[in-house]
Amino acid sequence: MNDNFTNEFFGIGIQNGKTPENLGVLWRSAQNLGASFIFTIGNRYAKQACDTHNAVKSMPYFHYDTFEDFFSNLPKGTRLVGVELTDDALPLETFNHPRRCVYLLGAEDHGLSNKAIESSHFLIKFKSQLSLNVSVAGSIVMYDRGIDKPRV
Repeated sequence: MNDNFTNEFFGIGIQNGKTPENLGVLWRSAQNLGASFIFTIGNRYAKQACDTHNAVKSMPYFHYDTFEDFFSNLPKGTRLVGVELTDDALPLETFNHPRRCVYLLGAEDHGLSNKAIESSHFLIKFKSQLSLNVSVAGSIVMYDRGIDKPRV
């Protein structure tokens, strides 16, 4: 029998994504970098031309109308990892990813909501001279998760 609290998985999604292209690129990266599921909060998914692998048909996709709906439906034992440029955020370069987590990114123009920031178990950021496209930022986080370093 599998112990669901030691088996690893992660999901990744965007809160109030700004452009459909960002979703498609993030979904394609999620499929290639080992995500277990993808999701949106607020704005709904529509077919994306840049999701050339059709990740939405290849892995579970969830949509939540509100952050509260999303947060109340996190899988048991899962940690919420917000990706946000705040003073309190931990550097990705030294962050040990949780075994079971969900990465949440915000729209490029507004970032994560205050409620999402307050509810995150961890906030992470990485070194960058300027802000990055949300799908690129998410891809960097997923790539870092694949690096062999301790899990928490």
